[in-house]
Amino acid sequence: MNKHSRGTFVLTVLSAAFVLLSAAFYFELWGRTPSLPPIPPLDPTFTNTATVRVSGAELMRTGGDASGLDCYACHDRKKQVALKFDAEKRIILPEEHNDLVMAHGTHNRNNNCFNCHDEANLELLQTRDGRELKLLESTPLCGSCHGPTYRDWEAGVHGRTSGFWDPKSGALTRQNCVSCHDPHSPKFPPQKPAPGPHSLRSSGRPAAEKDKGH
Repeated sequence: MNKHSRGTFVLTVLSAAFVLLSAAFYFELWGRTPSLPPIPPLDPTFTNTATVRVSGAELMRTGGDASGLDCYACHDRKKQVALKFDAEKRIILPEEHNDLVMAHGTHNRNNNCFNCHDEANLELLQTRDGRELKLLESTPLCGSCHGPTYRDWEAGVHGRTSGFWDPKSGALTRQNCVSCHDPHSPKFPPQKPAPGPHSLRSSGRPAAEKDKGH
């Protein structure tokens, strides 16, 4: 066999070997990779960007039906509202307000409407330091009692923040407190946590090794 023929033979053998190796890898002749179990789609409640409630302020801004927020559609503007309490110092709401649940604070400490609403003008809110606010400006009212949480909200730590952190790039939007919390019953119910990220890998460790935490 001359030199040229020997080179051709070697190339042919190597080519055949690579073809065989490729086929072996393709058909996984030396063990199969465990298949991943089907990954269920994420519950859309975890990806929904809408707030959990629509506040009265949002209804007013967007032109929604805010007729139920017109206090003087029923109340006499010239007559101050008189509050009634039972023997346990719990407020007795009139039938027209039976949709409200008064649970702001523990031990009925904040069940007085006029802790937040201005008794002389029901269309205004009043803070602890004497400021008067419109219904559209309720977040500073919350901050007058919940100072640390309000500071977290201002910094973007608490609540839903969207937009741009860099003001040069665009506007930053923070949802108001009442976009998530009901002002009359603000305590949030327990929330189901979103699942963690899927590793997209199938663990091939033996069960005994898993139990040991290795």
